[in-house]
Amino acid sequence: MASVLSSNAFAERAAKPKDPREKEVKVQIAILLDTSNSMNGLIEQTKTQLWRTVNTFITARKDGVTPFVEVALYEYGNDGLAMTSNYVRQVVPLSRNLDSISEQLFALRTNGGSEFCGVAIENATNQLEWDGSKDVYKAIFIAGNEPFTQGPVDPMVICKNAYEKDIVVNTIHCGDHQTGVSQGWKSGASLAAGNYLVINADKKIRHIECPQDVRISELNTELNKTYIPYGVRGRKNQLLQRQEDQNALKHKIAGADVQRAITKASVNYLNTSWDLVDASAQDGFKLEEVAKETLPKKLQDMDVTQRRDYVKQQGERRAELQKQILKLNQERATYEAAERKRLAEDGEDTLDEAMIATVREQAKVKGYHFTK
Repeated sequence: MASVLSSNAFAERAAKPKDPREKEVKVQIAILLDTSNSMNGLIEQTKTQLWRTVNTFITARKDGVTPFVEVALYEYGNDGLAMTSNYVRQVVPLSRNLDSISEQLFALRTNGGSEFCGVAIENATNQLEWDGSKDVYKAIFIAGNEPFTQGPVDPMVICKNAYEKDIVVNTIHCGDHQTGVSQGWKSGASLAAGNYLVINADKKIRHIECPQDVRISELNTELNKTYIPYGVRGRKNQLLQRQEDQNALKHKIAGADVQRAITKASVNYLNTSWDLVDASAQDGFKLEEVAKETLPKKLQDMDVTQRRDYVKQQGERRAELQKQILKLNQERATYEAAERKRLAEDGEDTLDEAMIATVREQAKVKGYHFTK
């Protein structure tokens, strides 16, 4: 489990065996998006605000532990998808690889189609590796604007099935409240202990610029320098990290770049498969077994002891940078809340606002506690 470590804690953690009493706490969220022609605004909101939704859990605790978030992504209602799959596709399974999820989000394209909510929920319920513990917050969020009851599968039955597996189903109607009610969106959520939400999918995200934003972005640049690629896909994944930084920066007006940087300073950003710093903090990882030719040239010229020292230094540097970003985020949250109150926003929700309010409310029932 990744965490923000003090300068000396990184080396201590990498060196000592994991305490079997140490507990990991997770959150599992599946996002099901209608990618038919009329849903361009929904896709744009998701692209820009994935990071803010994940960041909801930075201040959460369960049994004294900060939870990490696994996210899955489905698209449905798109004629570009296979008819044999009822126009539903699993884009990403439940994963902590947030760079990959972001990459796939930015690759989504809308196209006219048949929106079968029941099939999408059934696939997410049955295909994903949901945690079996009733203590884990598990939720599906399905967003769309056509009747909820379309398709070959009865979504009401499927929602009941999800609830029996301890998965909450939240429905998000991209339209007016009453239309969503009459088209079954509210009934589906009620059957799975979920919330019925209404959003304006075409509303532009209103980002509050804060004094801390510039410094957070600067620290993110420094944070990237602490990553050390290894393995056959190391360099490719490092490039993906930078690509998704750039994708977030393209949505700077919606604050995606700042929220992504904050995510990268949290337990939710973990890259053990390609980064030596994260990998070296895991039990059983042996730096001396990493193929030298898959390392950056600088490390290839070092012996194992020198490499270990270098990785330790980068880990300590990263921990300090993450600590600074999270401190700035606390200050930022206070400033942003005051500004939103002063501006007296219109109360019309966007996807992230609807999801954040819902996950906080529902996770509390499972024993997750949030600081303000």
